[in-house]
Amino acid sequence: MLVIVGRIGRAHGIKGDIGMIVRTDDPDLRFADGAKLVTTTNPPRTLTVESSRWHSGRLLVKFVESPDRTAAESLRNLEVQAEIGEDERPEDPEEYYDRELIGLKVRTTTGDEAGEVIDVIHLPSQDLLEIRRPAGNAVLVPLVEELVPEIDLDAKYVTVADRPGLLDPEGAEVVPSEPGDAAR
Repeated sequence: MLVIVGRIGRAHGIKGDIGMIVRTDDPDLRFADGAKLVTTTNPPRTLTVESSRWHSGRLLVKFVESPDRTAAESLRNLEVQAEIGEDERPEDPEEYYDRELIGLKVRTTTGDEAGEVIDVIHLPSQDLLEIRRPAGNAVLVPLVEELVPEIDLDAKYVTVADRPGLLDPEGAEVVPSEPGDAAR
């Protein structure tokens, strides 16, 4: 199974090094020397990692297919994928691949059916689960333990806290904007 592990950034120097925007928790493994990555272009291209190194907090990758700056710049903004085994799991039991979460049923902490996970959105501050509700609308729930206390891959469900407005934005509590203001 192919999983997106990064997006190619701008060239670094004149020898074909490229800054990677990392989308994996294990960049040292995914961008190891000799690793084969596949672009999401049509048709896909295979890129072979010649070398990789960390420089000023940024991963620099040199692909065999980018011998100079011009070749490196031609790859800019392409997403790259790595082949990951169907049964492969992250080492940390609190981490999940997106593919493991998408399609899971959603329950509330009281056991009510609440929908299905249709996407995982990665933001700089936190990840969000996009949940399609039974009525057809979708809501976003931060993937934090306080709001998503249980993920059971074997039973194929996610438990989401039953908080006002979380799964039903229409049911959100109205909070006064200033002390003494009444909710309207």
